Amino acid sequence: MKKKTAKGVMMVGSLRSAGVTTYMRQGKLVTRVSNSDEKRSNTLPQFIQRQKMRHAIALWSMLKYCKPMFTMHQTAYLNFTSLATRLPTVYVEKVLMEQSSFLMPGIPVSDGTLPSIHQEIGEIDGVPALLTDLKPNAIDYRTELWFYTAEQTGMDGVPRVRFDKRKLSFEELTLVDGCYALKDEVFANDMKGWALVMVKGERCSMQTIITRCTAYEVYTTAEAQMKSADSYGGLTPSNII
Repeated sequence: MKKKTAKGVMMVGSLRSAGVTTYMRQGKLVTRVSNSDEKRSNTLPQFIQRQKMRHAIALWSMLKYCKPMFTMHQTAYLNFTSLATRLPTVYVEKVLMEQSSFLMPGIPVSDGTLPSIHQEIGEIDGVPALLTDLKPNAIDYRTELWFYTAEQTGMDGVPRVRFDKRKLSFEELTLVDGCYALKDEVFANDMKGWALVMVKGERCSMQTIITRCTAYEVYTTAEAQMKSADSYGGLTPSNII
């Protein structure tokens, strides 16, 4: 709450992070220390949702530097988090809460109105490849292809997904059975993932990361959930909120 004074605006309320409460009493400003012993509710559904949101925010903090296109919500951040919270829940201890992120299939890198490009990892003549269903007739003079790479790092410390984006040259594509593909030994790397995004002006396709990385799975188990919950002080029984 704000109250105007002759000299400006005075904040009246609770500064929880500092443990301070301010309020007006008989025209005078009163400041006192505000302490609460009330424990924050942490039921299992609340805990799961918080872990999902925590991971979505950690992923966005790395992806945003690639300036991805998310055009289906008011902001790119809201668009991304609405999709990323549908990913499998990963459970980390409180000490790793803010920064840890994990490479997994389905991480969104774009969202728009153009048709999605189906992508999968395979081989062409024995060479690892990213196979797509993108055909030449879908390409016109406005078309750009953005190629995203994601890499899992820090598994011996603080796990983080690093993202990179570059504009793909059409000369890099190989036509196989009428569809475009990318051939490269890098597609055999199980700690990396990729996505090809079609962009035409202000429109883009909705794409997610394709990867064979399974390093995240150890953080999705019941044991990981229990260990993580304990680091936050345990769970609140569902009948006590």
